[in-house]
Amino acid sequence: MNYAETLDWMFNQLPMYQTQGASAYKKDLTNTILLANYLGNPEKNLKFIHVAGTNGKGSTSHLLASVLQEAGYKVGLYTSPHLKDFRERIKINGADIAEQFVCDFINKYKIFFEQNQLSFFEMTVGLAFDYFAKEKVDIAIIEVGLGGRLDSTNIITPLVSVITNIGLDHTQFLGNTLELIAGEKAGIIKHNIPIVIGEYTSETKPVFIAKAKQENTPVYFASDLIHETYQSALIGDYQIHNKKTVLQIIKILQEVSDFKISQENCKNGFMNVIAKTHLQGRWQILQEYPKVICDTAHNKDGLKITLNQLQKEAFSKLHIVLGVVNDKDLNEILPLFPKNAIYYFSKPDNFRGLDPAILQQKAKDFGLIGEVYNSVVNAYEKALQDATPDDVIYVGGSTFVVAEIL
Repeated sequence: MNYAETLDWMFNQLPMYQTQGASAYKKDLTNTILLANYLGNPEKNLKFIHVAGTNGKGSTSHLLASVLQEAGYKVGLYTSPHLKDFRERIKINGADIAEQFVCDFINKYKIFFEQNQLSFFEMTVGLAFDYFAKEKVDIAIIEVGLGGRLDSTNIITPLVSVITNIGLDHTQFLGNTLELIAGEKAGIIKHNIPIVIGEYTSETKPVFIAKAKQENTPVYFASDLIHETYQSALIGDYQIHNKKTVLQIIKILQEVSDFKISQENCKNGFMNVIAKTHLQGRWQILQEYPKVICDTAHNKDGLKITLNQLQKEAFSKLHIVLGVVNDKDLNEILPLFPKNAIYYFSKPDNFRGLDPAILQQKAKDFGLIGEVYNSVVNAYEKALQDATPDDVIYVGGSTFVVAEIL
């Protein structure tokens, strides 16, 4: 199979949460362990940092990778989901995994995948570990896909574990309270391995402290310990928390390992994060006059910060291109959106995308008025056509929506 055929097989033959939703979620690590053993346990030969959390995992992981690259290390980076190309999920020093490596890996183990009914995420994790081991990276930063305790990535033994924050997202899998979700995320805390917490609440802090005590490991609350950060190419308001988290990780990493990272590496890593890692979709400004901003924030906690920042922008009129997936709790997120905007409702090009007519009707209940468009691209083009140079266009609601206009 060539690359296109390989991706088609991966996306269509095996469960994939990004496209299928709940049916692709597996509450079991058996298959991941089975695959790791079959591959010769490449994860045993790697040094890791493990990153979980409701929001900020991607930004934190990319900032961390950039700092380590500035310090001269060969850095593997595993994140999800991707925006444009599957290969974005697996990088070394900002370069996507080669198409040929993906094809060779899938073709080599395809029968094994089919026989054992491995999910999309399970085999992708195996691919990442195999690639990083073969390429002999100095360290691999691994972002949790969903939850923590039962996530496929949770077979690793990291140098440092990280939980960025806890919010009410994926409640159908992780629980419908902050305490329950924190318990699932805290499943990545391992015996005697330091855990860094980016943000906490009165509900989540006791959960982290209890789990750390159980595992006899120190817990560090970055928001309490780090008081100054550096400027970054990532300019969203929410990045202040991610930057503090990264600086605390770096501090701990140097205490528990032989990694050498200077203040200058941190400063440069923060400023060069987009150039070093090619991260996209985080308060990304696509053009000026009219100013176009896109952001992948898609749950209540992420959107609250992003939309608050949006209202600080100077504009004559605000245009919002909006699309969501069909399992999104609209009663939770729509009240966050400003009423002083013109809306362009559209459906992400994915069968999880919500019918824009349904979105329009529900939005009207919250005083959000706009027209329906048959694609994200058409909605975006109409917003560009309508907007004057003094206006602002915001594109978001879903990772899929942002991906389509990048």
